[in-house]
Amino acid sequence: MANWWSEAIELIAKKFAQIKKEHGPDSLAVLASAKCSNEENYLMQKFCRVLFGNNNVDHCARLCHASTVAGLALSFGSAAMTNSIDEVDDANVILVIGSNTTEAHPIIGYAIKRAVNKGAKLIVCDPRAIEMTEFADVWLRHKCGTDVALINSLMYVILEEGLENKEFIKHRTEGFEEMKKVVMNYSPEKVAEIIPTLRVGTDEIRRAARIYATARDTMVIYSMGITQHTTGVDNVQSMANLVMLCGQIGKPSSGLNPLRGQSNVQGACDAGALPNVYPGYQKVNDSQVREKFEKAWRIGNVNPADPSSGVRLSDKPGLTVTEIIDSAAHGKIKGLYIMGENPMFSDPNINHVDEGLKNIEFLVVQDIFLTETAQRATVVLPAVSFAEKEGTYTNTERRVQLSPAVLKPMGESRPDWQILSEIGTRLAKELGINARFDYKLVSELTDELASVAPIYCGIKYHRLANCEMRNANSEMTNPQSAIRNPQSLQWPCPSEEHPGTKFLHKDKFTRGLGKFYPIEYKPPAEETDKEYPLVLTTGRVREHYHTGSMSRRATGPVFLVPEAFVEIHPADADALKVADGEKVQVASRRGSITIKARVTEKVPQGTVFIPFHFAEAAANILTNPAVDPVAKIPEFKVCAVHITKIV
Repeated sequence: MANWWSEAIELIAKKFAQIKKEHGPDSLAVLASAKCSNEENYLMQKFCRVLFGNNNVDHCARLCHASTVAGLALSFGSAAMTNSIDEVDDANVILVIGSNTTEAHPIIGYAIKRAVNKGAKLIVCDPRAIEMTEFADVWLRHKCGTDVALINSLMYVILEEGLENKEFIKHRTEGFEEMKKVVMNYSPEKVAEIIPTLRVGTDEIRRAARIYATARDTMVIYSMGITQHTTGVDNVQSMANLVMLCGQIGKPSSGLNPLRGQSNVQGACDAGALPNVYPGYQKVNDSQVREKFEKAWRIGNVNPADPSSGVRLSDKPGLTVTEIIDSAAHGKIKGLYIMGENPMFSDPNINHVDEGLKNIEFLVVQDIFLTETAQRATVVLPAVSFAEKEGTYTNTERRVQLSPAVLKPMGESRPDWQILSEIGTRLAKELGINARFDYKLVSELTDELASVAPIYCGIKYHRLANCEMRNANSEMTNPQSAIRNPQSLQWPCPSEEHPGTKFLHKDKFTRGLGKFYPIEYKPPAEETDKEYPLVLTTGRVREHYHTGSMSRRATGPVFLVPEAFVEIHPADADALKVADGEKVQVASRRGSITIKARVTEKVPQGTVFIPFHFAEAAANILTNPAVDPVAKIPEFKVCAVHITKIV
């Protein structure tokens, strides 16, 4: 190991130990990463809980699918895609809401188009004229932030016409009558009164409801268009209500399917990189669960004769991503360890994020590039890309796959799990904590995760690699040589004999009975007025990925989409005297950016759209940090702005 690595690890261990001793455990936090492997996220949350002594661990799922995790757990008992990707091909009807599928998830977008070509009917609910709308039998063009009202109106029609699945409701669900009382206040006609600017005709709502309710098998596809709201959990639970109402779940090609935003959002959540749950979604405030992990990690009561020996895990749920930044801005978080996340770009109200990061006493950032966040770090640790390290990843359909290293690390960069292992071992010694962090092989972490997370129990390394078991004392100089024909498994996989689970909730829901929730429509946290008359919504383009820290270093994507733009409806552009290609200033109550106008009917009048990949015109300078009260996800998809032509 290079000398500077030794110096950096020693400095980090000593500084974090000093902060903990001087300011207490709650002064420290970590951010894990949906771009890192299951093993690395598992190790990061263990690092935080055992060494920092708190549950202040979170990652970007808070910014994309925290609503899914919270909402589906309440409705179904588990928060994941209920079906498999290949089931899209055989769906009778596909309903897409809040998902620009062909741009954000192009492989699944292609599967949807393939199904339509085979005869499937497609219903698309989206304010923008996305590519999917070109293939739709029905396009419900509702206003940003009105998803609950729209979904309730679909259910109203289904109930009014007696199209609900009465047997499924009777035997598989609870709470139906309470939900029905609310839904029956949302006739398509009444919805038009509740939301006068709703751009959906009552005939289209009725037609869509009939198509959905009378289908043999219906796949519902959704993504951040319905999750990134202060009503994100309400939106997700409303969709759960819809699928249960028609019994369109628990069978092939029929269910509710959130599409994850990054390569390992699902796996990072599964591995416990969340402030309120351990790996496998086991609650941190459950005393039996805590005792289980203290025993598994061999940290509780090291000396049986001394009850005070060992480490007790905290029973207090930790801070979320945005709460960590808020606490830093208020001087409460003194030390922060970030692995593969870029909050200076991805979080809402970036000016506030900058304030928080500047206020941190000791900031460690571990990444493959010098991101906007890394530029503010006290110590930057060079990590490697996925291609230069081994690890497992869990994709959007709950499929766990082993990714082997195919390239040698560049320079002196190192895999994230090895860096964490070294720092963890050194920090444990500094704090006098007897806990294991000296892992030598990825397989040790894979199998440790399987041993503590029931949904992963049967997903052992040797099954994924299709090779014989090995351990740290193996004489193999190249562990990759043992891997042949890697396998993949979908959780839940409760034993080594289990083949994995293709679709969820076949005979019963994870929670037993599915739960209907009565959901009332609530407007967004910030609405338009005379000063800020336009609604801003954000999203992706096919050519770029997340904060652009990788895709904007690649020639092809930059050639195709070289700069940021704001989509403006022609009527709004005329009122502003803005021509296509001209520079404009877009301002919200939080800040402003300069950006090129793209005049197009893809957006409805009164709404503008900005992709969030471009640092020089960062959409998240404008976005609203208001959060959903349950999931704590920010409202990226709706905020009020005004536009001024730059003369």
